[in-house]
Amino acid sequence: MAAPVDLELKKAFSELQAKVIDTQQKVKLADLQIEQLTKTKKHAHLTDTEVMMLVDETRMYEGVGRMFILQPKGVIHNQLLEKQRVAEEKIKELEQKKSYLERSVKEAEDNIREMLMARRAQ
Repeated sequence: MAAPVDLELKKAFSELQAKVIDTQQKVKLADLQIEQLTKTKKHAHLTDTEVMMLVDETRMYEGVGRMFILQPKGVIHNQLLEKQRVAEEKIKELEQKKSYLERSVKEAEDNIREMLMARRAQ
């Protein structure tokens, strides 16, 4: 009777190990994306700060592909604010995804602990 229990535990541990490795990779990816979005947000904020110091009559150009288009200061300002807002939203989504992944691994570990406790009690 001990052999089937060992096989069941072995299977559960191997599944947990695979899940942990997969989750670690996803968490690292999320961290990298958060870091990149934070840099993008900071860059947009600093650029916006500099743009707002300029006088309203300053000619400003937006880079589009291989050309530049003359844009009013307000349009550039709104684009930079939108860029910051989008980056912040994506950061929040990635943080939620990351916490969900960590919770799911913890739940799997807890389930295996419970299984081990049940086996020892028998």
